[in-house]
Amino acid sequence: MNTPHRAVGLKPTATTPARRTLLRAGLTGAAVLGAASTGISTASAAPATTTRPRPTTPAAALRELAAGNRRWRTFREQHPDETSAVRTELTSGQHPFALILGCIDSRVPPELVFDQGLGDLMTVRSGGEVLDEAVLGSVAYGVLELDIPLVMVLGHQSCGAVKAAVESDESGERLPAHIQYLADQIKPAIDRSVAGDARVDATIDANVRLVRSRLAAEPDLAAKVTGGRLAIVGARYELNTQRVHSIV
Repeated sequence: MNTPHRAVGLKPTATTPARRTLLRAGLTGAAVLGAASTGISTASAAPATTTRPRPTTPAAALRELAAGNRRWRTFREQHPDETSAVRTELTSGQHPFALILGCIDSRVPPELVFDQGLGDLMTVRSGGEVLDEAVLGSVAYGVLELDIPLVMVLGHQSCGAVKAAVESDESGERLPAHIQYLADQIKPAIDRSVAGDARVDATIDANVRLVRSRLAAEPDLAAKVTGGRLAIVGARYELNTQRVHSIV
């Protein structure tokens, strides 16, 4: 993977202490990520100081992801951070070093693709990496409340959501139920300069760029990018090689 994308030159917006307190209280309360319904302690949602080495800059986070992906695709996985000591440590808090916004595809689980373990990654997944308020809120929580320095939008080869969007656009037929919502969100990224399988493949990349640009336009995230504390990058996973590479 290459170095992080150029910082987005949007005007920073300050987050007031009162607002941050309210946000933290709301997101670490009974509703945070379903904690109350699952019985998981809400303490795990609070930032924590960890004794384990952790990348703290966008560049260092990218290097760690690249190293993990090399281990994965060469069958040298380390399966880090799964020990009893780590599990005990994580009961008091979490401090992930990267947030991966990926597709729901069962063949592309970020923790495996990047050979990471418990507490290392925050993952948000939706069909075709589509953004909605829940996804945006989840990304914002990771960046603003946990100080995650890297957000990666991760597309992948042979994305079914993108293929469905392209085929629906070409045929004019609507997709069932809420799947049409995904297609409508992906539609602006459709690359009409090519046809057939090439259109689907090109649209996968274009969709990653579109989602990345939308995230980078969020004022609170843009402020962190401008200040050098955050990078928002695009990448793609190839199913046939298991390699993750940058999408610019």
